[in-house]
Amino acid sequence: MRNFRVLAAGASALALLVSACAPSGGASPTTAAAPPTTAPAKPTAAPAVSPAASASPSAAAAASPKPAVSPAPSPAAAASPVAAAGGAKPTVKVGSFGFDESEVLQELYAGVLEANGYTIERHPRLGSREIVEPALESGQIDLVPEYLATIEAFLAGKAGTPSKATSDPAVTQTALQALLTPKNITVLDFAANAIDTNGFVVTKATADKNKLAKMSDLQPVAGTMVLGGPPECPQRPFCLVGLMGTYKLQFKDFKPLDAGGPLTVTALDSGDIDIGLLFTTDPNILLKNYVLLADDMHLQLADNIAPVVSNKILTAGADSKTLLNSVTAKLTTADLTDLDKQVGIDHKDAKTVAVAYLKSKSLIK
Repeated sequence: MRNFRVLAAGASALALLVSACAPSGGASPTTAAAPPTTAPAKPTAAPAVSPAASASPSAAAAASPKPAVSPAPSPAAAASPVAAAGGAKPTVKVGSFGFDESEVLQELYAGVLEANGYTIERHPRLGSREIVEPALESGQIDLVPEYLATIEAFLAGKAGTPSKATSDPAVTQTALQALLTPKNITVLDFAANAIDTNGFVVTKATADKNKLAKMSDLQPVAGTMVLGGPPECPQRPFCLVGLMGTYKLQFKDFKPLDAGGPLTVTALDSGDIDIGLLFTTDPNILLKNYVLLADDMHLQLADNIAPVVSNKILTAGADSKTLLNSVTAKLTTADLTDLDKQVGIDHKDAKTVAVAYLKSKSLIK
């Protein structure tokens, strides 16, 4: 699962977001992406993972073949005056987490809305879930692509209740909606065939030397190994906390790096770390012939991709739900991996990549 934690820089990003979205100075749409920070997340969660994670041609967890029916928008959502008057479609503020895949997903969902008459304000690479989720609740953003199990676990933790996320995306979606309904937010359809989770990888040389194929194989050697990953990993249930609890692993050391990004890849290649966290859609896993260790004790759960949207947008934009779900229905894990490669490895612009994908799937003209 995509696990992200707010850092000092994250707090600054939130302050900037609040300022940018204040009524006195409306945020202007932005399409410029920050320099790529990952090679493909989650926060937590994403998602990914998520996003993700996500997820993710790597050994991604199998997703349920039956997409769940999206919950109807909460009746508590007030009807938009614009919609009531039959005027123009609403402006939608679309955000993303601080990694490539999340920005690509942001552009996919923003692109289909924009091509169908919606005005889009882009807020890319805002940071961790601790920044993005409160921004969604407060209305500073209206939509963010999410990773089901990661966001469910995050919100359950905030509420002080046990997470009900499982390896079943439909069950996880239902549990997530129960947490979102009081906030006037809806999780739409999840991608039955697109999932991105946390993955733990080693070089082929390390795998051969220690006979590693699955996570439980680490138990005899973890004490001699350095784990590298995002700075928040030691506090996350799907990262170090889960590795210690589920797999009973005690590493020699933990090195804080980035969320499945170039720092982790460089550290693996140089030998500064022995095992690294990469998102399972990360194209570096195949390009560099890393060994993605199988999650044989099922620590990672159903981090299927799904957009989470403010009910006011679903009410004001009569076709918004259908448009957003049309993108989700087309997505696959292989698609995510390819899109991540184009942005993270080939350094193409996320919006350009997303528009090309939408056209290739006949989602926009």
